[in-house]
Amino acid sequence: MPWLQLKAHVPPEQAELLEELLLEEGATAIGLQDAHDDPVFEPERGTTPLWQDTVVTGLYDDLEGIDAMLARIEAAWSEQVPDEPCPSIDYELLADRDWEREWMKDFTPLRMGERLWIVPSWHEPPESDAVNLILDPGLAFGTGTHPTTALCLKWLDGLAVSGQLASQSVLDIGCGSGILAIAALKLGAAHADGTDIDPQALQASRENAERNQIDETALTLCYPEQLAKSRYPIVTANILAGPLIELASTIAGHVAPGGRIALSGILANQADDVMQAYQQEGLSMDTPVMQEGWVRLTGQRIA
Repeated sequence: MPWLQLKAHVPPEQAELLEELLLEEGATAIGLQDAHDDPVFEPERGTTPLWQDTVVTGLYDDLEGIDAMLARIEAAWSEQVPDEPCPSIDYELLADRDWEREWMKDFTPLRMGERLWIVPSWHEPPESDAVNLILDPGLAFGTGTHPTTALCLKWLDGLAVSGQLASQSVLDIGCGSGILAIAALKLGAAHADGTDIDPQALQASRENAERNQIDETALTLCYPEQLAKSRYPIVTANILAGPLIELASTIAGHVAPGGRIALSGILANQADDVMQAYQQEGLSMDTPVMQEGWVRLTGQRIA
């Protein structure tokens, strides 16, 4: 049986209303996607952030009365938002298929460096004797597919291969899904602290840690204001260039003498400003590493 799919591009403030109207018309499933592959970083606490150009889709098993359905959606929109036109809604018929499997096939294991793999839960690890981090795709928090996350994972893997991560304590600022902290622990770190402003991120981090059989005592999760004024031999911060510069003193202050730091979420044209901010905090910065227009900065506090 074919399916009917409705699709519209909307700004984030209109996504929730359109989702409600599609559900009122009997949508079997609703999807929210980013139209331009722009990552979402540092959301306001307690919010679920959406992209500036969000694609809202609704899937229906009833193919009758499409024009009448669109008219009802437009009328309901006009009642609730009289000053804004209803978004343009396109529709198409889709061949019947196993939609869950169609979605799952887009996510395959990703190799990060020499030893580390990010593996969706429905896949067998490509290398059973490698360090395999089980992580499924989620909303906005990071799964290793974006260059900013991949750059940090490869850096952690490199530290592990060189023996610099073993038995160390790690701080992950803006932990999101917990992927960096969990990867560090699976690569040999003794303990990791993860901090984020969003409670949903902290919850996702805890769930991912449990999925990867991380001992509860090995990973501490908290809001930034709850973090003790401790220094760590390894610090990661995969957020945005603006917050990285604004918080340079705080973030750099967590790096222990001789400790190393990795900063990401930085566009190529922002790298110099971020690097300068951390050099002013007493860190010796390395040559930037770039991937697909994004930059990772690493450095060390000389003892």
